[in-house]
Amino acid sequence: MSIGVVGLGVMGQRMLARLAGHARLRVTRVWDENPAVLAQALAHYPLLRAATSAEALIQEPGLHGLYIATPPGPHIALTEEAFDAGLAVLCEKPLTTDFAAAHACIERIERERQRAAVNYSLASSTGLAQLQLAFGAGSRRPLGALHGVSIDLRFSAWPRPWQAGAGAWLSQRAEGGFSREVLSHFIFVLQRVLGPARVVRSTVDYPADGVGSEQAVEAELVAGGVPVAISARLEGDRADDNRMLWRASEGEIELRDWFGVTQQRQGERVQSMGDAETLRMNGMTDQLSHWSAMLDGHSHSLPGFAEALAVQKTIEAVLAGKA
Repeated sequence: MSIGVVGLGVMGQRMLARLAGHARLRVTRVWDENPAVLAQALAHYPLLRAATSAEALIQEPGLHGLYIATPPGPHIALTEEAFDAGLAVLCEKPLTTDFAAAHACIERIERERQRAAVNYSLASSTGLAQLQLAFGAGSRRPLGALHGVSIDLRFSAWPRPWQAGAGAWLSQRAEGGFSREVLSHFIFVLQRVLGPARVVRSTVDYPADGVGSEQAVEAELVAGGVPVAISARLEGDRADDNRMLWRASEGEIELRDWFGVTQQRQGERVQSMGDAETLRMNGMTDQLSHWSAMLDGHSHSLPGFAEALAVQKTIEAVLAGKA
């Protein structure tokens, strides 16, 4: 199935690498507003063809799907154009900068049964699967009642060094910041397992220039009646780290370093669900399988636009601050 890619920054380049040699999904058309970035991609993948614009790419005959990896601003407009052309859409997060436009797009998706999803990588992870078994709807609660969830994120710098080519927007308050880019993945996990979260309190530290994105976030939320504590900050003298701990009456589950997951029952040793790198590769493979299923019009576990917008609303509520 033929895929077009709009946006060849970090995420676009990673998707090109992931899809290279895939059995079903094949990138055939690409576009980026930066001619140098576009030329670099074509040199590395000589079978690709460049479009003259995002709009021209969407109108190319023979495409089945569109992957949108631009900054957030044009996401909804590009999605609407893709639907007009009969394409399925996989979009990067955050979903939008315009909630009204996003709501209208979601109504169209539901009304016309359009195929659309947002790229939250943990949607296909072993960690999420374990959490749903332990605490999700219909769970028999093998670890007992859930008492609390904590999310701890640390960054030595933002943007991270490998994001240097992503553009200034990633470090700016309007669209960027680590809450929208990283914390959102864990809020997605939280809300898929427990349902909508409500912000009880949040404090956000911003730089004095009025432009830069957040430097520290401390927040308390409630999801499914369960208290959730968030601590995220820049710490230049400390390596990047992420940790999500789910504490229950008879044990706990921890997500660590994205795809790593351990489980511990009271009085027993910590049990790893597998090597983190292997779990990451398995999750990425499963995600592509679900993407392929979406393109075919079949059921899949990828987050839809409505779920992604709900995540973003929680993140924006956190960033707004609440005493």
